[in-house]
Amino acid sequence: MRIHVTYAGGTIGMVDSPDGLRPGADMASWLNTQFDGIELKGHVSMSQLSPLVDSSETTPIHWQMIIDDIRAHGDEADAFLVLHGTDTMAYSAAALSYALADFTKPIVLTGSQYPLGVVGTDASANVTGALRAAGSSQVSGVTLFFGHMLLAGNRSTKTSSWAFAGFDSPSTLPIARTGAPWRWYHSVEAGEGWANPTPYARHDVAVVDIVPGLSAARLRSMFTPLPEAVIIRAYGVGNIPASDPGFVDVLQELREAEVPLIVASQCHQAEVVLGHYEAGSTLARLGAISAHDMTLEALYAKTIFLLSQGLQGEEFAQWMDRSIAGEVSLPGIA
Repeated sequence: MRIHVTYAGGTIGMVDSPDGLRPGADMASWLNTQFDGIELKGHVSMSQLSPLVDSSETTPIHWQMIIDDIRAHGDEADAFLVLHGTDTMAYSAAALSYALADFTKPIVLTGSQYPLGVVGTDASANVTGALRAAGSSQVSGVTLFFGHMLLAGNRSTKTSSWAFAGFDSPSTLPIARTGAPWRWYHSVEAGEGWANPTPYARHDVAVVDIVPGLSAARLRSMFTPLPEAVIIRAYGVGNIPASDPGFVDVLQELREAEVPLIVASQCHQAEVVLGHYEAGSTLARLGAISAHDMTLEALYAKTIFLLSQGLQGEEFAQWMDRSIAGEVSLPGIA
């Protein structure tokens, strides 16, 4: 078993500085200590991206850097480990799942809540768990290992900034839980895939949470100038204050300008069903697109992916209703 590690940055490799934690640990030397006395010693290679970033600085360009590094070492390794910061790890996991849907080797992302040099850090447990997952014949696609759980990458979300069990998959079971032995629940769901994807690029996507009292004037200002796509995080199954004066007019203007309007839920567990309530029927009439049960991270990354492929209009909407890499549960699909 040969494993290639892509080190992208994040808390796991940070050290103290006068301005707070920053990347700077000798990750290669630390990783070598993790392999002493085990069968992987001598079978792990590593790339360090430049620059290393706090994951709060991540953009779609960084997603592409990770993807390019994995593809560059595609013939040299049997599995891949990505060391990443926790703040946007779920976004990156989803992004990798779409762009590498045609990749046949397992990819596992992990990181830590504490730097590797801190007493009591979770870095070693997460890295060794991720390595165990990457080397398992039961793992495929893009997964995320954290806090003794292996999750489907595009179904995961960060739930805590401090707990060692910092991630969850609210709409699906975990792939596995650690133990003696590990408990396996299911495999990563396959989607339709995407052959020869165009690289990620930055796109202007607005993400807006609906809150009580949000005015039409404020909503309109959020969409000036017009973005390339809009994600509305609505209440419940896709409800908005449709009777508030001017509110629907703003959304109508978006649709007339052919800006995709995608509706997600603010709930951790929800299936967006536009028109189930009168308060959401307006969105259905406007031709808004349901996010179904996608996490925000999976939805945002998918929106950027589709825009990066040049999709617009009806073709964009159709792919939001299709699974590229198992990121969504659709009617009739378990």
